[in-house]
Amino acid sequence: MTMLRINRLRHMLGAIVIGAVLVGGIFVGNASAKEYLVGLMCDRTGPTNSIGPALCDGFFDYMNLHNKGNELGAGNSIRVMEIDHAYNVPRGIEAYERFKSEGVVSIGIYGTPHTAALAPKLHEDKILGTTPGFGSAAAANGEKFPYLFPVAASYWSQAGGSMKFIMDNWKGPGKPKVAFFYGDNPAGREAIPVLDEIAEMEGVELRHYAVPPPYIDLRPQVIDITRRFKADWVIAHLFGRAPALAMKDFRRMGHPLDRVIAHVWTAAESDIRVAGWDVAEGLYNVQFAHVGTDHPLLDRIRAMYRAEGKAEPESFATSVYYNRGVMIAAMHAEAIRRAIKDHGQNITTVDVKNAMERIQGFDLDGFMPALNMTPKDHEGGGYVRMFQVHNGTYRPASEWYRGYRDVIAKRVWE
Repeated sequence: MTMLRINRLRHMLGAIVIGAVLVGGIFVGNASAKEYLVGLMCDRTGPTNSIGPALCDGFFDYMNLHNKGNELGAGNSIRVMEIDHAYNVPRGIEAYERFKSEGVVSIGIYGTPHTAALAPKLHEDKILGTTPGFGSAAAANGEKFPYLFPVAASYWSQAGGSMKFIMDNWKGPGKPKVAFFYGDNPAGREAIPVLDEIAEMEGVELRHYAVPPPYIDLRPQVIDITRRFKADWVIAHLFGRAPALAMKDFRRMGHPLDRVIAHVWTAAESDIRVAGWDVAEGLYNVQFAHVGTDHPLLDRIRAMYRAEGKAEPESFATSVYYNRGVMIAAMHAEAIRRAIKDHGQNITTVDVKNAMERIQGFDLDGFMPALNMTPKDHEGGGYVRMFQVHNGTYRPASEWYRGYRDVIAKRVWE
């Protein structure tokens, strides 16, 4: 081989080595930023599919906003792995196993029956699962359920908040007569013991009215509530198609909707559009996240869409569920952020769980109540806020508050 060829070969090898170093440097730079996977169970299809499209879109949008703001630092990001389980428990269990195999650091569960099926698995695998506004109210006890996090007012806390609102606003003689109108399943029945205890304590006459599956023939119960019992107030805890049907039936029977309180899955815009805003006028709705599109956090999401040349998402119009998805995503993101701050980038699922338990005063500028999580309290305080249907939209009817916390605390922690 001539010296000219040897020199050319050396130059070529040198260029290859330099290129490899440069490329390697680029990959090393990117490798220093980590991506954390969060599992999200969704119901874009199935019997509760009026919820999933908006709620899951809100979850994704908040995570995108969080990533664009480099909230985790060092270019770290969160990727959401969504699986549509169609509100089907076997599919939910299958989704959980896929999440686990992909290495998620936390999971957003969806559905009370799914929560019951997955609680032992979460504990065994040491993976945090959030169950905001559903699942077992007893899961607020973090010492007994270390990997379940309601992170929002449970069915017990919603019941306590509803009864407090009724008692605070009752102006009639004697004590009010209250009907509890619920879907006859474990989620629907969950609040009964708390309501019974409060009613006995306050001297309130309370009657239960169960609606059997498939929750579409509500007229017998509505007739009994309005004509025979003549309830002063109704607490409605319904799901699927039932909320819109209930609004129509109460209006048809002449019962004022401003004497009906709907729990968190019973009065979203998707339900009211079916019933008609004029029909739902006056309806009260207890919530654990902001309702409406008038908040600085939502303005930031709008600005993100505009910067990407996109129109505002249609999901905004179902703010009850969209905002709830934003709130749930924020709790996962904040737990991951705190875990990284405390332990560096190589965090475990246990690190994320421990970080979630230390979130204090987190409220997204009033978008949600200030949540104060502890290893003992995984609910964060049990605060709710009342909203009311008014002139084709929602308006706040209270500040953040709690009702009969002593009754609920006794059941959770004693």
